[in-house]
Amino acid sequence: MIDLYTWGTPNGRKISIMLEELALPYQVFPVNIGKNEQFAPDFLKISPNNKIPAIVDHDAAWGTYPMFESGAILIYLAEKTGKLIPTNPKGRYDCLQWLMFQMGGLGPMLGQAHHFRRNAPEQVPYAIKRYTEETARLYGVLNKRLGDSEYLVESYSIADIASYPWIARFEWHGQKLEDHPNIKRWFDAISARPAVKRGFDVP
Repeated sequence: MIDLYTWGTPNGRKISIMLEELALPYQVFPVNIGKNEQFAPDFLKISPNNKIPAIVDHDAAWGTYPMFESGAILIYLAEKTGKLIPTNPKGRYDCLQWLMFQMGGLGPMLGQAHHFRRNAPEQVPYAIKRYTEETARLYGVLNKRLGDSEYLVESYSIADIASYPWIARFEWHGQKLEDHPNIKRWFDAISARPAVKRGFDVP
């Protein structure tokens, strides 16, 4: 059994989608970040950075094992099951590159666009312009890649699972999927997956 500590954010949804795709048994522990529940001392023991998502795998090869950082959790679950990450060296490194693209670029920049476009207590035109333009650039990178490949790597993988929940908030980014036809094709295909539909609704 895996304990999933999460909330309804793009990063949180990565892991529930992954667990649904793998059909692994898990139980959900909502962590309401709007009420600062991520700062509870008990959660800090699981997630040292006080961020969701986090998991506790009660069936790790070396015993009960807590993990934080969504990218690391995706890699761990993929390697635990031998699924959703290519096994050949080139495919594996392709997958890790696009996962890091999401972790280091797509997520942080789109997150800043979310904040300054929707949640900042005051309008900051420079920040809105900066992060909206960078978001558009990253969409362009993704769209170009998906013009060359059905998925981000040779097959549906953790790289797609990591990126999908962020793109699901395209309207928050000031983007239209119709302007990025390769992303739209990819997005629609992933949206139709039953496991993605189930995982997206957690918690």
